[in-house]
Amino acid sequence: MSRMKRMRVALPLLGVSSSLLLFLLPVSAGGEQAAAGVREGESAKLIAAVVGPSPLAENLRKLTDEIGGRVPGTPANREAVAWGIAGFRAAGVDEVHTEKFTLPVAWSEGHTRLEIMGPHSFPVHVVSMGWSRATPENGIEVRVLDVGDGSEAEFANAGSAAKGALLLVHTAVLRTWADLFQEYDNAGPVLERSLSAGAGAVLWMSTREHGLLYRHMNGEHGELSRIPEVMLNREDALHLARSIAAGEQVRARLEMPNRTGGAFEVENVIAEIRGTDKAGEVVMLGAHLDSWELGTGALDNGCDAALVVEAARAIRAAGLHPRRTLRFVLWNGEEQGMLGSWAYARAHRGADLDHVAAYLNFDGGVGRITGYSTGGREEVVPELEEILRPVAAWGMNQHTFDVTSGSDHVDFLLEGVPTLDLGQEEGNYIVNYHASSDTLDKVDILQLKLQTAYAAVTMMGIANREQRLAPRKSRAEVEALIHKAGFDTYMKRNGMWAQWENGERGRQP
Repeated sequence: MSRMKRMRVALPLLGVSSSLLLFLLPVSAGGEQAAAGVREGESAKLIAAVVGPSPLAENLRKLTDEIGGRVPGTPANREAVAWGIAGFRAAGVDEVHTEKFTLPVAWSEGHTRLEIMGPHSFPVHVVSMGWSRATPENGIEVRVLDVGDGSEAEFANAGSAAKGALLLVHTAVLRTWADLFQEYDNAGPVLERSLSAGAGAVLWMSTREHGLLYRHMNGEHGELSRIPEVMLNREDALHLARSIAAGEQVRARLEMPNRTGGAFEVENVIAEIRGTDKAGEVVMLGAHLDSWELGTGALDNGCDAALVVEAARAIRAAGLHPRRTLRFVLWNGEEQGMLGSWAYARAHRGADLDHVAAYLNFDGGVGRITGYSTGGREEVVPELEEILRPVAAWGMNQHTFDVTSGSDHVDFLLEGVPTLDLGQEEGNYIVNYHASSDTLDKVDILQLKLQTAYAAVTMMGIANREQRLAPRKSRAEVEALIHKAGFDTYMKRNGMWAQWENGERGRQP
């Protein structure tokens, strides 16, 4: 997931084990009743193909343990694209290709170093924030000023002392989706106040305990931050705050020689299983392939990238023939502001998107599934419940019609395409989010198989319906939906509203 994340409501759901997965299979092919859009017996075959022996776990191991973190512009990212192409070909899809797009700035971290100069010194652990501006060539040696949570009142209290200083900003411990939403929401105003005050750099207290460091961006469009930003180990930050509170005039030296370059190309990976009598219409399933590199991007979002490949394999292995074409996409540049899916939406915004019956987005780790967010479309919930009737016993039917943000469904929603964004409990996603601990051991493979089955059943159900799930909305209808859901507030806060108004983003008139 990228900068602005969604808020989720935790709901009590069914636990999963391998035996329970088999128990929860729909009734056998001979006895299954046909639900709308689901041919008799297909869901049982499909779920059996997912639950049984498969390359899912090994594919994910290769992506995370062998390739690792996949920042755009790096060799690992290019290897991940090749991984996706190979995975789809092995899955037996009809066609696979890549589509290039451009990121505006290349970035990689140098050797970030923060030295507490005194009056008493102690070692600290830091990393650069993603796409942060570098410090000057020889670093900066300045006073460290504690500005609390970075509110207007705190900056007013700091006054002229903030000029040129290294500003320590406090954060709350991250525990829920709402906390994550608030962390991102607070960052923009704090950075604006820091710039206005003429600060030398911003020192963010980690929201994670036990020395855990992580990385993300506080910008939306793949551009460098306007001020150097560094992430400080939480315990070290609290030590530093206590020193300042005790009256010490703390000075520090910050060196952050990040490497930057010009615009560069990266690739989305796109595969298809062609439909039969309604092949001109398309059902899409997507997840982002890129990740941060302190860990190996297993929960965010390697698990769902592997899921997309596995859904294609399972549909083929089950011998199913969808009426509509199925399109599987691994997005790039999501962490820099959903840039891959935005580029795709711009390139395909005409007749191609007219034929997209629905876009399904998976980007939330392996927390228990609650259902789908339908992107403000109340009318699709009854249809969705009917499509998912073969797996109704799983209890994952708490569908909502809110508009969620911060992942690759957003530009499809703005283009008027029906979107289904998977809702999940936090699980272990939040504590490991973008962190050095986001590694393969955190992924529950049984839960991931259940997610894969849920995705595949949804795709096939939509693909085989006689009627489309919902029509593509006009620009006026999309704007009405945006206002009704209050999504315009988010868009204005994050620079997307101007892009909507000038036509860079969203459905054209």
